[in-house]
Amino acid sequence: MTAIKHALQRDIFTPNDERLLSIVNVCKAGKKKKNCFLCATVTTERPVQVKVVKVKKSDKGDFYKRQIAWALRDLAVVDAKDAIKENPEFDLHFEKVYKWVASSTAEKNAFISCIWKLNQRYLRKKIDFVNVSSQLLEESVPSGENQSVTGGDEEAVDEYQELNAREEQDIEIMMEGCEYAISNAEAFAEKLSRELQVLDGANIQSIMASEKQVNILMKLLDEALKEVDQIELKLSSYEEMLQSVKEQMDQISESNHLIHLSNTNNVKLLLEIEFLVNHMDLAKGHIKALQEGDLGSSRGIEACTNAADALLQCMNVALRPGHDMLLAVKQQQQHFSDLREHFARRLASHLNNVFVQQGHDQSSTLAQHSIELTLPNHHPFHRDLLRYAKLMEWLKSTDYGKYEGLTKNYMDYLSRLYEREIKDFFEVAKIKMTGTTKESKKFATLPRKESAVKQETESLHGSSGKLTGSTSSLNKLSVQSSGNRRSQSSSLLDMGNMSASDLDVADRTKFDKIFEQVLSELEPLCLAEQDFISKFFKLQQHPSMPGTMTEAEDLDGGTLSRQHNSGTQLTVSSEKDMIRQMMIKIFRCIEPELNNLIALGDKIDSFNSLYMLVKMSHHVWTAQNVDPASFLSTTLGNVLVTVKRNFDKCISNQIRQMEEVKISKKSKVGILPFVAEFEEFAGLAESIFKSAERRGDLDKAYTKLIRGVFVNVEKVANESQKTPRDVVMMENFHHIFATLSRLKISCLEAEKKEAKQKYTDHLQSYVIYSLGQPLEKLNHFFEGVEARVAQGIREEEVSYQLAFNKQELRKVIKEYPGKEVKKGLDNLYKKVDKHLCEEENLLQVVWHSMQDEFIRQYKHFEGLIARCYPGSGVTMEFTIQDILDYCSSIAQSH
Repeated sequence: MTAIKHALQRDIFTPNDERLLSIVNVCKAGKKKKNCFLCATVTTERPVQVKVVKVKKSDKGDFYKRQIAWALRDLAVVDAKDAIKENPEFDLHFEKVYKWVASSTAEKNAFISCIWKLNQRYLRKKIDFVNVSSQLLEESVPSGENQSVTGGDEEAVDEYQELNAREEQDIEIMMEGCEYAISNAEAFAEKLSRELQVLDGANIQSIMASEKQVNILMKLLDEALKEVDQIELKLSSYEEMLQSVKEQMDQISESNHLIHLSNTNNVKLLLEIEFLVNHMDLAKGHIKALQEGDLGSSRGIEACTNAADALLQCMNVALRPGHDMLLAVKQQQQHFSDLREHFARRLASHLNNVFVQQGHDQSSTLAQHSIELTLPNHHPFHRDLLRYAKLMEWLKSTDYGKYEGLTKNYMDYLSRLYEREIKDFFEVAKIKMTGTTKESKKFATLPRKESAVKQETESLHGSSGKLTGSTSSLNKLSVQSSGNRRSQSSSLLDMGNMSASDLDVADRTKFDKIFEQVLSELEPLCLAEQDFISKFFKLQQHPSMPGTMTEAEDLDGGTLSRQHNSGTQLTVSSEKDMIRQMMIKIFRCIEPELNNLIALGDKIDSFNSLYMLVKMSHHVWTAQNVDPASFLSTTLGNVLVTVKRNFDKCISNQIRQMEEVKISKKSKVGILPFVAEFEEFAGLAESIFKSAERRGDLDKAYTKLIRGVFVNVEKVANESQKTPRDVVMMENFHHIFATLSRLKISCLEAEKKEAKQKYTDHLQSYVIYSLGQPLEKLNHFFEGVEARVAQGIREEEVSYQLAFNKQELRKVIKEYPGKEVKKGLDNLYKKVDKHLCEEENLLQVVWHSMQDEFIRQYKHFEGLIARCYPGSGVTMEFTIQDILDYCSSIAQSH
């Protein structure tokens, strides 16, 4: 047990500044034996604390661990079970009763005795001892603290004590004086015993010799003992006084602890109250602003905005655990909810009134914009509403239902307002395009053919309105005996003072300016409204998510997005989609009105589709650079598909009219109408598409048109009866080549070379065909000569052929004197002049080519005469110089 006590003192209590006084090995009563130790300990520092500690040996190793400790002042009763018989059981009454069984009665008694002594010394007999033997309680508590527990000191006497350094040194010196101290221990021990006996004898004799001194010493000791008794009495009285002071100090310490705890709690409570007051207290001024603030003035709006922000901060404060259970907090939260609901209703009602009033105010200004092609400016309206932007953000975060209601009302009011403005705006644009009066606006609602016929009919009867028919559309061209015949609209235009082409250019320029002004007015209007919606309704324009609310329809290689018109609620996947949906709802009439305007422009002149394609492409490109998914970009893109379709339709109509063209059988053909129209189209297109983004569309149209022109020129040339095929081909392909050379269209370089080749080939063919007639007999004679040579007859032997001898040659030559040749050339010139048209001015070119061909034939005939009739002296009756003079004279005479 002593070893265990040392181990516990060393391992458990010494590190905690405690001293172990008593120990008992116990187990719980009535259970399996699980031994543990109950230890009585005191602290080494003042104030002394006395504890009963339960220590248990660890199951995994040979060491002990501290399980539980009770303060001795919490011990109420010690029950030893039996004061007469030996019984190892005992109970300790702390907050509950612990029943123990000691390993032996002696250990139990020693432990209970120690507890009793500690109770006497430190607790002033507060513990009740029941069924304890009186023998254990007879001893008194020693006065000194170092003798407070005698049981511990008695055991200390029996404990083994190690030698100190001096004792070790003395033993070593004594052993060094004896040679056999180590080799013969028994002899050494016997020697030491004899020396001890000698010393004892000497001591006894010395004591006996000093008896008188001993008596004196004993007397002094008795006196000293009396003094000690007196000192002990004084010390006991002092100890009683100190014990009283100690109890008072303990009470004071405990009182101070309670005061400190109370102060700490009060500080924490104050902090919590300050937190709630600081974060959940709304100023009276803010409450008044929320309840009665003026939402019509700038100062009132600012006050309401500050109050709403303060209310939102109070409502969103992060409460600490337990705050939401406080009645005051619940009441304040309810008060805040009531304020929020009341102010949200006031704000929504006021803004709805603002929307309605603004719609009325804006409608009153429509009259002044009905004459000029401009849209009303909504900037003042936006500026006034943007004052409420922060309040809208507050409403969005606090009451999303009312926020959505305001959004819907805004879209309803503004869509009706914009619909009126935009329809009036487009009505003015249509009037300016057609030049009609208000009485003739009804034509816009008539079917296309009916409208055109009615307008032309009124024009014949002297109507002041301008014509809507095109002077350049190929579907109005035909060929008549007097030359090129214009369409019905062209004939009508010829009645005026202005020429058809001049009127075409003026009308197209006017249309281009009006269409550009329409787009230029719509674009800032849409952008301004979109920017306002983003700022006012606090919607971000940057995040982008794929939309799921449109259906795509593939049209002519483009994608046209159509918005569902159903009234079902569409769920937007992002704020950007919400902006687009609001813009679609507000400006739902823009796309139909633009399509109607485009249809009108195409009806006025199909070539207007070129202007519209370039302008619309530029605006789409600009809008897509800003935001490819915006409402403006999407809407203009949809309209661009329609414009592109009209452009393709215009090209297809021109090609179809080329195929349907009919020529007169009695008049010469000249430059075909569709060739002239291609020149007009190309010139117009090049001026329009000079710096356009969609050049590829025009290049494709060029390719289709030029192929159609080539095919149909050849078709008309084959069908021509009055004009030779070569002349039709030569004149028209020369015109095409001149047009392409002048315009320098890069995508038609191959067609330009092809046109030049066809022109050259048919010019040569026509010249050769025409020159065979003036010297017909001479041509036939030399053809026969060449045939004989081809059959194998030598050239110098041809003259021996009967049909080709020298006499026959002279006879044929005599038939073509210079006078006859000149006459034949003159007839040929007249015939060529009859075949060729004046527009192309190719007569001199053809005549010069015929002159060169005639000279070439002349040289060929001279060469055959020299080779086949050598030395005959036969020559032509005219020379090359004569030919040049004849040709020059004929050309000058005509």
